Amino acid sequence: MAKKKNTILVIEDELSIRKILAISLESAGYRMVECDNGKEGIRLVASVKPELVLLDLGLPDIDGQEVIDGIRQWSQVPIIVCSVRNTDKEIINALSAGADDYVTKPFNPDVLLARIHTNLRKAAAQEAGEPELANGDIRMDLVRHEVFMGGQKVMLTPKEYELLRYFLINRGKMLTHKQVLKEVWGNAHMEDMQYLRVYVRQLREKIEPVPTQPRYIITEPGIGYRMESITLPVGHP
Repeated sequence: MAKKKNTILVIEDELSIRKILAISLESAGYRMVECDNGKEGIRLVASVKPELVLLDLGLPDIDGQEVIDGIRQWSQVPIIVCSVRNTDKEIINALSAGADDYVTKPFNPDVLLARIHTNLRKAAAQEAGEPELANGDIRMDLVRHEVFMGGQKVMLTPKEYELLRYFLINRGKMLTHKQVLKEVWGNAHMEDMQYLRVYVRQLREKIEPVPTQPRYIITEPGIGYRMESITLPVGHP
């Protein structure tokens, strides 16, 4: 039986960009469905039920932010924004509205494919309800509430554990400061940026091989953090 291809819906008004994406996506084994305006894009999410949406913000009929709002009213399909808008405010607004990731144009097709793969894998794991989370040398046992780094148990405080869990669930995704604070500490701490920085520093000291040069929890200047999705080489113990 042939393996089902993941469907990627591309909402993009520039034909040249859609052609580039078609070549990249099809060569990577994805099925691409495309449209050039936001209203049709929202309808296609409902009718096609794609596994992921690639969304431009500068659409001819409605702004991409409205598209995100429309989709998020009833669907949690992963959304990656792909736009020329590159200000911190635009990125934060898109992520706060419900986008899962943000890639600025011009983009590297290989980087975009990696982001797509990461978001699809994360969505599949959440749907399956995995009993453990793993990324690189990090393994989190959600049943026993234990964390291992390279096979060695790591002792974390309850808040450090919750913070790491949130990063692992959303690995590969750009997260704003307020998103992290709200999900881990609640609405009362949404402005406590220094509070978050202290805990991120503490967590890095426990999981990063070189805390001052992090490879797992990466700072997105002016925006927040991203946990990089790291794949270990074949044969790694």
